[in-house]
Amino acid sequence: MRIGITCYPTYGGSGVVATELGIELATLGHEVHFISYSQPFRLNGRDDGIFYHEVPVSNYPLFEFPPYDLALASRMAEVAEYYNLDLLHVHYAIPHSVSALLARQMLAARGRRLPFVTTLHGTDITLVGLDRSYLPITRHAIQESDGVTSISNYLREKTIADFEITRPIQTITNFVNCDVYTPINDEEKRARCRAHYAKPGEVLLMHLSNFRPVKRITDVVKVFALVAREVPAQLILIGDGPDRSAAEWLAHDLGIHARVHFLGKQDRVSELLALADLFLLPSQLESFGLAALEAMACKVPAIATHVGGVPELIQDGVTGLLFPIGDVDAMAAGALKLLSDSARLNAMREAARKDAQKRFCADLVVPQYVRFYEKILAATDAAKV
Repeated sequence: MRIGITCYPTYGGSGVVATELGIELATLGHEVHFISYSQPFRLNGRDDGIFYHEVPVSNYPLFEFPPYDLALASRMAEVAEYYNLDLLHVHYAIPHSVSALLARQMLAARGRRLPFVTTLHGTDITLVGLDRSYLPITRHAIQESDGVTSISNYLREKTIADFEITRPIQTITNFVNCDVYTPINDEEKRARCRAHYAKPGEVLLMHLSNFRPVKRITDVVKVFALVAREVPAQLILIGDGPDRSAAEWLAHDLGIHARVHFLGKQDRVSELLALADLFLLPSQLESFGLAALEAMACKVPAIATHVGGVPELIQDGVTGLLFPIGDVDAMAAGALKLLSDSARLNAMREAARKDAQKRFCADLVVPQYVRFYEKILAATDAAKV
């Protein structure tokens, strides 16, 4: 198949999943065309079968806000015609599904049918889409999509309820490449790599996100401060975003800044995650929790909040620990109890890796997308008859 993929190319779950999906599809022999305003950050430009098409946006002075959604629709239609795409797969409903709908209508006027699939990722539904100014157009684009998928049952049910959706939505979870996200089984090598961040005997905690308010990055720092009071520990924070300065200020204010390492955006996060003892994810809301899954695949259990789709990913007490939002005392206590019980920690590490392999490896999930595409294309062909 020839598949067009549109996503936000920035640091965030939807962009990561879309990019990794494209890479996996290309590995399976499909031709993948990314259409966006900049190249997704996880693309290295060297993958066979993957092409990138930039969306130029006019800076004409009349436009206070450049009309990216219109430029995107036009570029989608062009790429679909020039490269004979079979379908579009857009990640994050706003504005991508609206642009895909416009592209489909543009091509239909010229006698060409271009189906599109919309994948719902989270804040496009839970935050942005519920804004009254976006709700009608978001609902319309979802209803008019040729196929809709959701990354968790939680998000599927919330979308149906909040937007009064009457069309079917299929849950296809996020995934991880279990051959890339792997533990470091050579203990000497792991110790050498950990030595860059932690001394022998020190605990190493980790967090990965886009540092937006919903991630509650200051709670990460607070939990770490409580843990570091009791045991020698270091914290690695991967990513960047609007709340980074608040986290930096808090680390200084609590007197732990020397033990908190802000690494910024990183390309090879799998190599860092495998060094951690525990992963911290105290989010206000997660529709899935991709970063926690990546940690699990590296044999790193997560201390997370019992919100959204997280319980569908993390089995509380088995592959990680779940706590109420904002209860940093309980999170720290849970982390300390786990860290002091090596047998339980090791059992949880093993369970986390096995669960990731059993339910969320790319070779299990990506074929679900392929079958979904085939179903959409079959329905499109049937409609032509």
